[in-house]
Formats: sequence, structure tokens, C-alpha cells
Amino acid sequence: MKTAINYLLRALCLLAYGAAIAKLAGLLPDGSFDRAPLVAAVLLFLHAAELLMVYKHLGRYAGGLRTSIVLTLLFGVLHWKSLLPTPAGAAQGPTGESKPRV
Repeated sequence: MKTAINYLLRALCLLAYGAAIAKLAGLLPDGSFDRAPLVAAVLLFLHAAELLMVYKHLGRYAGGLRTSIVLTLLFGVLHWKSLLPTPAGAAQGPTGESKPRV
């Protein structure tokens, strides 16, 4: 379930960026999606701030540091949350969900 929500939120981020690009390129009618560029700029700003906070963990991504930086700028916490070290006592499942101890 968490994976489906993650993909949905990533799609919404891409939709926001796409709408902003389309608006700036003049592909959308006047009066529609007027705030899309502002929304995309705010998202990029927040994700850049996140990038500065978690930069030391981005090297853990299997695709390389540059790719991880781009993914963090695009998706923010949706990308880097899985790269953080897990607490010592917490067992993680393949989807990152905690497994109960037996």
C-alpha cells in the first residue's frame, strides 16, 4: 500500500512540473493553471532544502549520486526516505515496512 501511495505522489509531482512547463511554454489556455509555475517553484525550493539536509545519505542510492540528487530535487522525501539508516533494533521488510518482532 505504501508503494502505491508513493507512486501516486510521485505522479502528482510530475504532473505539477509538467503543468508549469506547459503554462510557461504557452501550451495552456489563458486563465488556466495560472499558479502552476509558482507551485512547481515552491516544490523545487522545498526539495532543494531537503537535498541540503540529507545530502550525506544520497550516496546510498544504487543508481549513483547524481541520479539521487536529481530524484531528490524532483520528488524530495519520496526518494530519500528509503535511503536513511534504519534504527538499530528495527527490522525492515522488503517494502520498508517494519516487521513485528516475534
